[in-house]
Amino acid sequence: MTLSLIDILIVGLYLLVCMGAGLWMRRFVRGVEDFAVAGREMDLNLGIASLAATELGLVTVMYTAQLGYEKGFAGATVGVLMAGAMYFVGRTGFVIGPLRRSGVMTIPELFQQRFGTQVRWLAGLFVVLGGVLNMGVFLRVGGEFLVHVTGLPVYWLELIMIGLLAIVLLYTVLGGMLSVLVTDYLQFLIMSVGLVITSMLVIRDIGWNTLMGQLWMSWDGTRADGARLASHPFNPFHPTSLGWGYLLWQALFQVAVVTTWQTQITRVLCAKNEETAKSMYRRASFYFVGRFALPVLFGAAAFAYFASHGGLASGLDSRTAMPAYLAAILPAGILGLVIAAMLAAEMSTDSGYLLTWATVIYNDLLMPCFKKPPAPRTRLLLTRLLVCAIGVFLVFYGLLYELKGNVWDYLAVTGNIYLASVFTLLVAALYWPRANRYGACAALVLGAIGPLTFLIVNARVDAAHQIAPEIAGASSFALAFLGMFAGSWLGSSRAVARASS
Repeated sequence: MTLSLIDILIVGLYLLVCMGAGLWMRRFVRGVEDFAVAGREMDLNLGIASLAATELGLVTVMYTAQLGYEKGFAGATVGVLMAGAMYFVGRTGFVIGPLRRSGVMTIPELFQQRFGTQVRWLAGLFVVLGGVLNMGVFLRVGGEFLVHVTGLPVYWLELIMIGLLAIVLLYTVLGGMLSVLVTDYLQFLIMSVGLVITSMLVIRDIGWNTLMGQLWMSWDGTRADGARLASHPFNPFHPTSLGWGYLLWQALFQVAVVTTWQTQITRVLCAKNEETAKSMYRRASFYFVGRFALPVLFGAAAFAYFASHGGLASGLDSRTAMPAYLAAILPAGILGLVIAAMLAAEMSTDSGYLLTWATVIYNDLLMPCFKKPPAPRTRLLLTRLLVCAIGVFLVFYGLLYELKGNVWDYLAVTGNIYLASVFTLLVAALYWPRANRYGACAALVLGAIGPLTFLIVNARVDAAHQIAPEIAGASSFALAFLGMFAGSWLGSSRAVARASS
């Protein structure tokens, strides 16, 4: 184990403070609206911190570092696309403006107003399916970081996963969104400090010019030790790197994320008003460049470090190289601060996601089935139980599902299970008067085909026969758009035929 006593004390103190703050907010939870959307009273500064903290998890650091290890600084292009999409939406109010004005608690709730209860329920089902599967690898990836950065035996992975989940569940179940927002603020502060300090130490350790030179020589094959980088480390459009097709899919995907991903939209729905939501997006947008760029730096530096030290040790791969590298270069005390920062990232993301998917299940899958709404206390208890149930599922899924390939590709494609279709529905519901429930149902079903095929096929075949993520993702959007237009046209034709008969 590589942790010193001071590292352990720093991590323990942070966990106690975070738990105390989260549990303290329990007293302010009076009903489901307080629990799920914080009474819609979130101000701008808290919204920016919460949005940034929730969308910068330990899994984020791990998958962006993996992109940096495999693709160099070209891997940060995804963050640039995300920042651009968020700024565009915050500037124009595209989707989020009318969505906040509607007063709904979840996106599928809006669909009931336009397309009916059946579409709301079906949309809620796909939102939960995509969201929970997306979150399914969070605990395992977070556990892998902690195992390799602390030097603990690999068999501790399962215990670490369960321990992380137990801490998050405790304050999330009791305090709901109020606890999430307060702990997000704390976690945003410590995570920002941890990322900046780590970045400075990484650059000091390897040197900026040295890193650039080593990446280039690894690409063009002039390194004396023969280490090679398969992707162009600086040009994301190069065929060996991300490529044009992948980047075009990502550009569309990021617009769908910032307008449709329920954990982000929850912050929009918690905001005091539409202008607060738009300003929150604009001001937080450029943070997402750093969200990708700094961990990509860690991953690129890890590649250069291990290339100069004879390659990866046994048990390491492109995903776990970064935590092993940090454990090798960070001094005592700083390592504890970085681990506390990463725990902050893990806890803020897990708590926000658990609450979001539980709220969708409660609000859009269960409530439409009740002829008479349950009592407020029963509704609150039900939502808390759903948070716990999702947590239990995540433990078993994380233990059983074998994650192959790039973590970011898995997350993007599982998110596409509902992002493409729900984005199509949302835009049509808000901006296309001819959209109807037939088109909505067709878009939901067709939009999920590509990502589900990707998950099933790629879990069973070798790397040479796997489906490319950009093909699965782009086909998801194409099929969802086709379903909406064709279904709405056929539905309108049937309505006209019935009216004339």
